[in-house]
Amino acid sequence: MRARLAVLDPGDMDQESVLYAIRINGHLGAMVLCAFPEMAAQRRGEDTVLTGVLDRSALFGVLAEIEALGLDLVEVRQLESHGERPGM
Repeated sequence: MRARLAVLDPGDMDQESVLYAIRINGHLGAMVLCAFPEMAAQRRGEDTVLTGVLDRSALFGVLAEIEALGLDLVEVRQLESHGERPGM
């Protein structure tokens, strides 16, 4: 299953860094994880979740790398803005 990205107007997006969780189908080995040095990896069931603080261009770079490696993207979730704490 392939995920599709919505086409966004670059003027509508700011450049602040945001905490993201990116879920990929399957368990990624150490060699593949080297392609994502800015992300922390955790296994969740049958998936691998990459978590990290990214600005917009870094996010698109990670997504491009996922596509280039032929990985099965399941979900991209914005967790919070960098420096923002839940409940504040």
